[in-house]
Amino acid sequence: MLVSLRAVMSLRKLCCFTMLATIATFAPVRTKSEPAPAVVPVQSKDAKQLGVGKLLVASRNLADPNFAKTVILLVHSDDQGIVGLILNRRTHVALSRVLEDLPGTKDRSDPVYIGGPVEIPAMTALLQSPTKVEGADHIFGGVYLINTKTIFEQTLAARPAPEVFHVYLGNAGWTNDQLRKEVELGAWFIFPADTDAVFNSDPSSLWPQMIRKTEQKLAESEPTSGDHGPARPFVE
Repeated sequence: MLVSLRAVMSLRKLCCFTMLATIATFAPVRTKSEPAPAVVPVQSKDAKQLGVGKLLVASRNLADPNFAKTVILLVHSDDQGIVGLILNRRTHVALSRVLEDLPGTKDRSDPVYIGGPVEIPAMTALLQSPTKVEGADHIFGGVYLINTKTIFEQTLAARPAPEVFHVYLGNAGWTNDQLRKEVELGAWFIFPADTDAVFNSDPSSLWPQMIRKTEQKLAESEPTSGDHGPARPFVE
């Protein structure tokens, strides 16, 4: 894939994050007098549910700057490890700047996304299509992963709308054991496949929306006020 060096260097600055995170960032610190929160399944916190098409939502306690407040779509899984794409780190760099020598990109102003801190020069894309995309990896439903130059060029030639075609620079990767341990430590919530999340029109709102879903589940698990009469509405 031919990529503008100047554009890649500018995008690298956006990815200049600290690469190390300790286990302590995955777990909140509680005082002895503070009760532990109720433990309830969100969508899933079972590492056995990890797989292609699933969404990872970073917990509030995941402080690693590479992944803090991210929503990640898992796009590949095998014995070598698991690969995902960060969905909510949209840049201000237009596709036409990054792939300026590739036919079909000259007038494309849709932005490139930072897919993760690994293999920054590498580019992949997600496409929503009502029909099978030959040569692309099927992720779930009508969502396909494009990771070869030939399919990339063919897709661009068809001029897909920005609403159903996102391009990512780099990716996120783990060994199977590494990601399993992070899930078990509470770093991630696992959500089912969701096309609306993948192609969200406002990526900056995606993580807040999804993390609130986890907290809503937590609130639903708290004891009711049945022993103290009916609950009263809050009045300012």
